[in-house]
This record gives sequence, C-alpha cells and structure tokens, in this order.
Amino acid sequence: MLGIVDYGAGNQTSVRRALDALGLSSTISHDAETLWACEGLLVPGVGAAGQAMQQLRATGLDGLLRDAAKQGKPVLGICLGCQILLEYSEENDTRLLGLIKGQCRRFSPDLKEEDGRPAPVPHMGWNTLRSVQTDCPLLSQVESGAFFYFVHSYYVDPDPSQIIAQSFYGHAFTAIVGHEGLWGVQFHPEKSGRPGLQILKNFSAYCRKEEHHAQ
Repeated sequence: MLGIVDYGAGNQTSVRRALDALGLSSTISHDAETLWACEGLLVPGVGAAGQAMQQLRATGLDGLLRDAAKQGKPVLGICLGCQILLEYSEENDTRLLGLIKGQCRRFSPDLKEEDGRPAPVPHMGWNTLRSVQTDCPLLSQVESGAFFYFVHSYYVDPDPSQIIAQSFYGHAFTAIVGHEGLWGVQFHPEKSGRPGLQILKNFSAYCRKEEHHAQ
C-alpha cells in the first residue's frame, strides 16, 4: 500500500487514478498513523510553497516526512511536492523541509528558447530528460528521449550530487532530484503517459523491496 500525503495542495486524486490504472493499492490520507503504515509515501502538490509549508506544519505532516526520510521510508515528491523537499524557496520566501540540500528558484521572466524566441513562464508542456545518474531505480525501463509533462514557474537548484536527471527550458534545470529512497520529480508522472506510469511503477517496486528487506 502506498500513502498519498493529503496536505491540501491538490492533485492527490490524479495520482491515485494513475496508481489504480497500474493495479497498485493506495490511500489518500492526512493521518500520520495511516501514512506511516504504508510502504512508501507520495507527496503530490500544485500551488504555492508558502501555503504548502504552512499546511504541513499545521497538520504535523512536516514531522512525518522528516521522520520518514530519517528512517529510510521511501518518499517521492511530485511537482510542488518535489520542491518542498529542499531547504528554501524564493516563492513566498519560504523555508522548506530541508531533506535535500538546495533551493528553489524562479525562472527568469526574460527566459529564451534555444532559437532565441521568448520562453513563457510557467514552463508548461512536454519535455525530455537527460540522465545524470544512470543507475536510479526510478528510471528503470524508461526509454531515453521519453517525454514528461511539466507545469511550473520555479525549479529546484540542488547540490550537484543530488541531480539525477535534467531537462532544458531556457537553460538546464533539475527534473529528478534526491538519492535512493528519497526522490523528487519536477514533472507530473501521473499525467505523462506510459513513461510516467513506469516511474510510479518503479517507485512502488522499490517500496515493496525495501519493505521485504525490513521484515
């Protein structure tokens, strides 16, 4: 069972539908005990960093996520849920969870495409990945050049050791961040067709393996 963390930031039902399509059981919850009993946690989210962190602190779910990361329970942040894993966001001048070293920065309003055309912010639409770390379990059986769906005005700028894959919009930016068992994806796997579903499937397989090892 996968736990989808409900902290009022939306997009939980889209993630659950994607997991249902894969035949994977999940629960959407804001109850710490229910979530802790799950094999792994998914942290989706759309919206603003400041509001998200305020809600996490109000519900105590910030502590749950810190404990999960500390004790090795697998965590996958999605979009805003990816960004809040880092230390600080320029959006709302927000202190984040601090689970991954780095900051979230806003795309420049004068961003340009490679051919010199303006690149509108937010970055919205399909883009490809370039793997930096080729042994990441999340990318198992994901074809090189596969497209993923992005919607974001801010991007994660982590410690270089935490960059797993990059994408390009005006400049290179991190699309997958973290280390084994604690990951964030800037795109929406639940809206990215077969490659996105493969990433969710890979996360579930990793969670089951870790649960088996813990028994």
